Amino acid sequence: MQMEIRYVCSEEERRTDAVLAAVAERAALAGMTLAGTVQLSDPDQPQEKCNIILGLLPDGERRNISFPLQPGVTGCRLDAGALEAAVMVVHDRLPAAQALVVNKFGKQEAAGRGLVAAIGEACGRGLPVLVGVSPEWRDAFLAFADGKASPLPAEADRVLDWLRTACANTTRKTPKEETQP
Repeated sequence: MQMEIRYVCSEEERRTDAVLAAVAERAALAGMTLAGTVQLSDPDQPQEKCNIILGLLPDGERRNISFPLQPGVTGCRLDAGALEAAVMVVHDRLPAAQALVVNKFGKQEAAGRGLVAAIGEACGRGLPVLVGVSPEWRDAFLAFADGKASPLPAEADRVLDWLRTACANTTRKTPKEETQP
């Protein structure tokens, strides 16, 4: 089985998030069923680097996975428990999906947590996988992917073209087929 893992990595702040969110929205309009996460911007909140709102695919259910810290407090605001709850939803949605989208391969994933198991499960099912990667975590992602991931430009049209083709060329395994020798 050939794994289809692609990643988007941009030096431009929030560009990868915007591209993946646009691709997920356009894929849904085209009738594609995705599982996974996209990072959303909340227009009612100040654009803080660590205010993390995920949209769970395919329905866009919003999950805040950050701790509310006092103004001026620095550090990571990630609520690992909230992230793991979102990950469980992603796992539950994989059997019906045509592809997996992961908004970010970051610190949690580099440590073997977060959405790492979902990426493995999607690959095991023969699903295409699209991952957002910040430049800071690119080396860790490439090591994780063991040379099997290829870059895509941070352009929604090009990413969507790849996703359409990858989904059209993929034969998904059903849960029953996965357990058969």
